Amino acid sequence: MIDNQAKKYTPVNYYFIAAPSFWPIIGSLGLFSTVLGLVQVLHEGAIGPYLMALGVALLITTMVGWFGAVIHESERGMHSDQMDKTYRWGMLWFIVSETALFGVFFLALFYTRMFSLTELGNTAGPLATSLWLSKGAATHEFLWPNFQAIWPLLTNPNPQLFPGPEGVIPTWGIPALNTLILLTSAVTVTWAHWGFKKDNRKQIIIGLVLTIALGAIFETFQAHEYIEAYTELGLTLKSGIYGSTFFTLTGLHAMHVSIGVIMLAIILIRVLRGHFYPEHHFAFEAVSWYWHFVDVVWLFLFVFVYWL
Repeated sequence: MIDNQAKKYTPVNYYFIAAPSFWPIIGSLGLFSTVLGLVQVLHEGAIGPYLMALGVALLITTMVGWFGAVIHESERGMHSDQMDKTYRWGMLWFIVSETALFGVFFLALFYTRMFSLTELGNTAGPLATSLWLSKGAATHEFLWPNFQAIWPLLTNPNPQLFPGPEGVIPTWGIPALNTLILLTSAVTVTWAHWGFKKDNRKQIIIGLVLTIALGAIFETFQAHEYIEAYTELGLTLKSGIYGSTFFTLTGLHAMHVSIGVIMLAIILIRVLRGHFYPEHHFAFEAVSWYWHFVDVVWLFLFVFVYWL
């Protein structure tokens, strides 16, 4: 047990079937309310903030109740090796679904830069075809003859209706620093994992505390970056396609970092309460998988959103 006590982990070999749960329904309602409320907020609907607040409250309630039930099952020795494999496959497919989610938004960015932008500006991209070029030439000539296809897009096709930003976030400022922070956090969470395997409680605690601190620092810098974008650069969600893709991708990632920090904090509390064994600590492994996924996504964001 990761508390330096003499108690040892005893494998469970029977086939465990969890009791039916109502938490998936509550969580689905919370997710639906959150997304619907966000859409209403973006369209300046009066009910939007209330729907979002309700959705977030339902999601938090679901996580507290559902995760608490799973932790209770684990502490009562109800999780067998079969259940452990089930959780591993479940976490794996969850990360696959998260990869697909980010992939959709990266594809939107790719389509904007490689097709939409070059069509409006009548510039040939590497994937252009003769049919597409003729279409782009007509679009440029008759709709936006003065538009120049330059990324980042500071001057939109209709700048009177959609004013573009005055500037962009410098690549080698906060974004580069945040990249270093997340890469360092990947090292500290891996170091904590080695502590689990060696039954070194002190190493686990230090590694988790450092990882949580680095995640919080990352979020602080991200918030400062957003304030600078809105107040000094005119870079907002309403500043055209560049602003939309920038805040969608970086905001979605920031949300995932926040969730990761919360999960790491819960794991730290469980370590302090002696919940884990060197042979049985998948809850931490799942969170570490998630954290490494967040790190890898940020590398793609840094390259394709801030750098190129």
